[in-house]
Amino acid sequence: MYDRLLAKFYARTVTKGSLEVTYASGQTEVYGDGTGETVKVRYKDKRAERGFVLNPVLRFGELYMDGTFAIDQGTLYDFVVLMKRNGFRRYLPGYIKAITAFNFVSDRIKNLWRAEAEKRMVAHHYDLDAKLYQMFLDEDWQYTCAYYEREDMTLEEAQLAKKRHVTAKLLVKPGNKVLEMGCGWGGLALYIAELTGVHVTAVTLSEQQVQIAQTRAKTRKLEDLTDFRLQNYRDVTGTFDRIISISMLEHVGRQNFDVMFEKAYGLLDKHGVMVVHAIGRPKPALTQTPFNEKYIFPGGHVPAVSEIATAIEKAGFLIKDLEILPMHYARTCREWRERFMTHWDEAAELYDEEFCRMWEMYLATSESAFAHDRLMIFQFQLAKHQDVVPFTRDYLATEKSRLMQLEDERMTVDKVEL
Repeated sequence: MYDRLLAKFYARTVTKGSLEVTYASGQTEVYGDGTGETVKVRYKDKRAERGFVLNPVLRFGELYMDGTFAIDQGTLYDFVVLMKRNGFRRYLPGYIKAITAFNFVSDRIKNLWRAEAEKRMVAHHYDLDAKLYQMFLDEDWQYTCAYYEREDMTLEEAQLAKKRHVTAKLLVKPGNKVLEMGCGWGGLALYIAELTGVHVTAVTLSEQQVQIAQTRAKTRKLEDLTDFRLQNYRDVTGTFDRIISISMLEHVGRQNFDVMFEKAYGLLDKHGVMVVHAIGRPKPALTQTPFNEKYIFPGGHVPAVSEIATAIEKAGFLIKDLEILPMHYARTCREWRERFMTHWDEAAELYDEEFCRMWEMYLATSESAFAHDRLMIFQFQLAKHQDVVPFTRDYLATEKSRLMQLEDERMTVDKVEL
């Protein structure tokens, strides 16, 4: 029964490319117009067929994780892209949206967005064994979108360019006090402190991240210029001349966009500047990807620009600049995926094969989402007054040139060591 429903789904969906599907019965069917490299997939049992039919948006990832849905030729990424290029979502049954919406609402009710829930959700992802991140991130452990100014850039070069790009927008001046909301393993805070000589307070909810960041600061003799804290951004007090947040926004939840920007407004000096870098989508969505919600980033929400602009305006900020970076994250995810795949055996030893397939699913679907689903990175530059930011973007080239010179003079080559 389910194999017939699957066959009908693939026949309607896959009209471009070449897909060969082997069902649990052993029967093989070919779909598409035969163009391109053939992707071959296999359902190992009827349970896998049933799961895919009843809830494909979640069960597809789970079936790949447990090995009952297999890729026999090509890669997981090849299959995901083939389905996206054929617009598979148009052919999903209507009840899938209802299931996804129910799961989304029930999860939000369960977490209730208390501070302890936020810490637990951050720990779910960022307190995994640090050796995992060492396998696929750059040497500075930048776990956010890189900035590819040139096609021939390495991941390391593009991540340095990202730090330079956002720091230039921050317009740091001598004596400024800087706050980083969501600091990861400390790379950006250390970059700002070391190059500009200003003090940076950086907060995270990950115990592992703050420990590593503090160790790195000690190694680079930057303890006096940095203060890495295990602290919720809601609990930060004081006044800061500059605030920066790189991809924390996606983790605070739609219910807390107003809270975050109102808090930031209260912390920012009247002549201050704030830079916010985050993943975005072209229009609001009720739900997130069910697989990522369950296994990767529980409680996250990828916002539309309109959702963020509303919260920014409500807080009282002026939007001084908005830059959209459409394809940089697709390239970043591809680099991460390729590096992870070369370390598969090490990751399997650290966890197991099922975890590796889960991580591959996360990286492959993330890459394809930025390449084919119109996801993007946006960077807001915010202020309280009109005259604190130059009238044109010409200053960026000057600031970047200055930072590049400082990199040559001051920057410590710091490979994260465990």
